[in-house]
Amino acid sequence: MTTPQQLLVRAAARNNAEWCAAMSRSHGVASDFGAQAWAAPARTPLYYPDAVTLLPDADRDALVDRVDTTAPGATVKDSFADLDLTGAGFRVLFEAQWIHRPAGAPTVAPGLTWDVARDSDTLRAWALAWDDGDGHADVFRPELLADPDTFVLAARSADGRVVAGAVASRSDQVVGISNVFALDGGPDLAWPVVLDAVDRLFPALPAVGYAQGDDLAAAVRHGFEPLGPLRIWLRGS
Repeated sequence: MTTPQQLLVRAAARNNAEWCAAMSRSHGVASDFGAQAWAAPARTPLYYPDAVTLLPDADRDALVDRVDTTAPGATVKDSFADLDLTGAGFRVLFEAQWIHRPAGAPTVAPGLTWDVARDSDTLRAWALAWDDGDGHADVFRPELLADPDTFVLAARSADGRVVAGAVASRSDQVVGISNVFALDGGPDLAWPVVLDAVDRLFPALPAVGYAQGDDLAAAVRHGFEPLGPLRIWLRGS
């Protein structure tokens, strides 16, 4: 029998796959949802997997066949940490935990004002702040603004600069939170802003995401609970 926690993990995996599909579409990369996994036959944007499993015990060979393994850098999000892809030339890149926060959980008043990016200039300012000089801000393209279920949350300082934020991805059962950042103060500054935004925008939806290390500890401090492990597999060096 499937437990409520397992159902939440499945909802989180599906939500994350839908977010990866939206990012891929913004780069002109097609993808599709199968019964066991979402996958893109061409390389997806930087930081985004080529496949995400949607159910436990996905068929390994069928999954790998849907991913381009001829080009370097193929990645698979093993949402239930139950696959062994070493025989297909993959290695574990990192492990993390799915996280969950109930709808209606108490929030702390944020110290910053926030809004949703609605135009390319605001998205660009958000992306540059998120990137913080690493040179990958272009991964967030203006085409993403056309997705009705994607909400780029931008928190501003008193002088109007974007200094913190996240992405909220709405699906039927949950809202996924990713790309949480703050230029100063780290996730403990960002989370009150993000949770205030999510509570106002999606009051009936629980929040999900995934995190590891210090980011996981910060999410737990702000009311999330771990749900279960996931793995990211990388093919090649």
